[in-house]
Amino acid sequence: MTEAVLTRPTFASISRDYLELSKSRIVLMVLITTAAGYFIGAPHFSALTFLNLLIGTALVAAGTNALNQYIEREQDGKMNRTRRRPLPGGRIAPRAALLFATGIAIAGTAYLAATVNLLTASLGALTLTSYIFIYTPLKRISTLCTLIGAVPGAIPPLMGWTAATGALGTGGWILFGILFFWQLPHFMAISWIYRDDYGRAGFEMVSVRDADGTATARQAIFYSLALLAVSVAPTFTHMNGIVYLIGAVVCGLALLATSIAFFFDRSNRTAKRLFMTSNIYLVVVMLLLVIA
Repeated sequence: MTEAVLTRPTFASISRDYLELSKSRIVLMVLITTAAGYFIGAPHFSALTFLNLLIGTALVAAGTNALNQYIEREQDGKMNRTRRRPLPGGRIAPRAALLFATGIAIAGTAYLAATVNLLTASLGALTLTSYIFIYTPLKRISTLCTLIGAVPGAIPPLMGWTAATGALGTGGWILFGILFFWQLPHFMAISWIYRDDYGRAGFEMVSVRDADGTATARQAIFYSLALLAVSVAPTFTHMNGIVYLIGAVVCGLALLATSIAFFFDRSNRTAKRLFMTSNIYLVVVMLLLVIA
């Protein structure tokens, strides 16, 4: 009889697992929007403040994502797209994940307070607590979870603004509004693509209860229209000029068009197109906000 050969995990594989636990790609998107908020709000660029902002925000975002995976490890194990994650896959122990997530989240909040300002640190703490203690449990209770979950997702650019200015302001709230409404068509696409997975996990998404996708697609259109309306505000509040306005309208119309296409053809193909268009929208609009 041959004995099974057990291989020890390498440093590289452990690092990959903890990066996956932290959802590093989502952290990167968070940092892009945070950086945009800083650049738009800063009267004078401070490389040190900017670097400290990114470090602290990355730690808070990574800790929030890891805590979410810790709490939802059983649900993740029931979904095809998440069952190979480090916790349901058994590559990271729940206790280790909890200690890691809690440690970096606290460290990130303290770092922002010490190196940026208390207001930005408080916003980071609000992001974490609202995501973990309100949005995460609400996913198993009410379809309102998507709307509520868009609030913590919209705070990072506001953190960038407060890091630059030391105060809440109209510009920061406009950035919050753009990110808030952007997330909704973006997530409607994701939720339709993975509706069967969400159903197996017991999540109360609109798409799970929406047999033919009409309500999901209708909401994508509604929130794309709301995003288009909010996205022109920077020009009318003198944050940006005509180049930004043209770019934002073109991007907004493109997102609206893909939402309408999804309404008339509620397939995974059109949902994926909406998802990809929303990703491109975010990068282009954030870039235009900074340079135009």
